[in-house]
Amino acid sequence: MKRLIIFLKAPRAGLVKTRLAQSIGPDAALAAYKKLVLILLKNLKPLHDVELRFAPDDAQKDIRPWIRKGWKSAPQGHGDLGVRLKKALKESFDAGCGKVVIIGSDCPEVTEEDIQAAWKALDDHELVLGPAADGGYWLIGMTKYYPLLLEGIPWSTESVFAETFLRAEKLGLRIALLRTLTDIDTFEDWERFRGGDQVVASK
Repeated sequence: MKRLIIFLKAPRAGLVKTRLAQSIGPDAALAAYKKLVLILLKNLKPLHDVELRFAPDDAQKDIRPWIRKGWKSAPQGHGDLGVRLKKALKESFDAGCGKVVIIGSDCPEVTEEDIQAAWKALDDHELVLGPAADGGYWLIGMTKYYPLLLEGIPWSTESVFAETFLRAEKLGLRIALLRTLTDIDTFEDWERFRGGDQVVASK
C-alpha cells in the first residue's frame, strides 16, 4: 500500500504565506495561497492514495472543499515541522503503508507524474527527495520510518536538503532524486510565478 500526504494550512488570512504577506498584505497572500492549492490539487486529482494533513487541528471544515472523492484527511498535530512529519509518517507506516510520500502546498508545479516517479523510485531506494531551488525539498518519501532524517533539522533554511541528504548517506540509505522545483514563498517567487502564464485551476 502506498500513500501521498499533502501538508496544507487552513485558508485563513494571517496564517498562510506570511512571508509573501509582508509584501502584499494578508488578504492578497490568502488569495495567492488558495490559487496555489487549487492548481496543485487539480494536478493531483487523478491520484487515489491521498491524505490531506491540515493545520491547525481545528481546520477540518476549512479544508473540506479540497478533499477529492476517495481522499482522506487528518490533522498534522502539534510541534515543529519535523515532529509533524514524523507523526504523519509513523501513522502511515503503522497503518500498513509500504511507501509514503509527503509534499507541501507551496509548489504548484508538482504533477501526478512527479508523484508516480517518487513511488516508482521507492521500488529500489529507501528514500526519495525532490530538491527545492531554495535549498529545501518539495518532496520526501520513504519505504520505512527513519525519524533521524527529521530530527533537529534547521527548517526554513537553505541547508535543509543538504543536511537531510547527509544523514541519509550516513544511514546507508539508497537515495533517489527527482527534478528541482521552486516553492512559492516570497514576493519574488510570486511575481515569477504570475509571469509564467500559469494555468489556474477552476473551483
